[in-house]
Amino acid sequence: MQSILKINSRRVLSSILTPCRSISNDLNTSWRTAYGGKYTVTLIHGDGVGPELMEHVKAAIRCVRAPVDFEDIPLSSHVASDAMFERAITAVKRNGIALKGNIASQNTSNSLNVLLRTRLDLFANVIRCKTSPVVPTRHSNIDILVIRENTEGEYSSLEHESVPGVVESLKVITRAKSLKIARFAFEIAKHADRKKVTAVHKANIMKLSDGLFIDCCREISAEYPDIKFDTMIVDNTCMQLVNRPTQFDVMVMPNLYGNIVSNVCAGLVGGSGFVAGSNYGDHFAIFEQGTRNTGLGIAGKNIANPSGILFAAANMLKYLGLDHHCSAIKNAVLNTIQEHKIKTPDIGGTATTTQFIECVLNEIVKLTPAIGFNYEMQKPSLAFRYKDVD
Repeated sequence: MQSILKINSRRVLSSILTPCRSISNDLNTSWRTAYGGKYTVTLIHGDGVGPELMEHVKAAIRCVRAPVDFEDIPLSSHVASDAMFERAITAVKRNGIALKGNIASQNTSNSLNVLLRTRLDLFANVIRCKTSPVVPTRHSNIDILVIRENTEGEYSSLEHESVPGVVESLKVITRAKSLKIARFAFEIAKHADRKKVTAVHKANIMKLSDGLFIDCCREISAEYPDIKFDTMIVDNTCMQLVNRPTQFDVMVMPNLYGNIVSNVCAGLVGGSGFVAGSNYGDHFAIFEQGTRNTGLGIAGKNIANPSGILFAAANMLKYLGLDHHCSAIKNAVLNTIQEHKIKTPDIGGTATTTQFIECVLNEIVKLTPAIGFNYEMQKPSLAFRYKDVD
């Protein structure tokens, strides 16, 4: 894996020095491949519960009669060769879209999840954390969009041991990418009719790096006078989330803070197995569980909650313009929990993954017409649409 990491470090530096085009100006790019009336989606298995959950996703996609074929890429920390990694990159570039299980970092010298995001320039990670009546939570009426810059910050993979016992790690914040993620957040707020954007930072200590990020957010906020803008220090943000989470609407932040805050928010609405995440770039998109948890400790025990990856698959279908297919899968999951009282252990039940999936598939059958849903293949010129983010 060492050669992959060396190649990537050069490309990360290149992406830092070369400003990327704004996604809002890139709507005419051909970004996906569709063969024979079907979309082809790259399926990256990942580690832990990833491979077993991907089989359940395939069953749900077949059951809802979605026009999707999968290109399987068994990339994991145990199959982490240069050839396999490049095969995954090529497949995502060819198909334009992927569904991914999380890849553990124990057996690699750097995170393959980070490498995928930086190589494909998936600059925005979006997680919607919304309370649902099917899962009891301490707080109600939470509906937060956490938007995370996905390719720089502390995750720039630039660290070294300068002398024995002293390690230096570089945090990289650039004006180009800060402006880009800020505009993305405000565009999401605008199209989703959200009222407020909160930028999370630690500029009281990291005055140059986080100070630049906040300045960029303020600059973009001036272009959206109808959307309220405020800032909050990251440690206070975590306390406020636990105490009064309903004060937040859209949150935007650098990479590391996004990792922490999204996990806190996921915990508020049901946990890692109940939240989906999306990664967007100018040309490609990857969908996955919201907290990027591999579930190594429960792999093979048939107790993993498949809700998060099913929601991610549904969001992927919506991104492809298959709104009815998306709704059928999401409603099937919610009906399974609410009407049939079938829950996996992480959300207070005793059901196995298999029992949960069997009920979901039965619900999908009820919600899907025998001849399937009508759909029209999306033209490449439609590309990314902010209204598809969920």
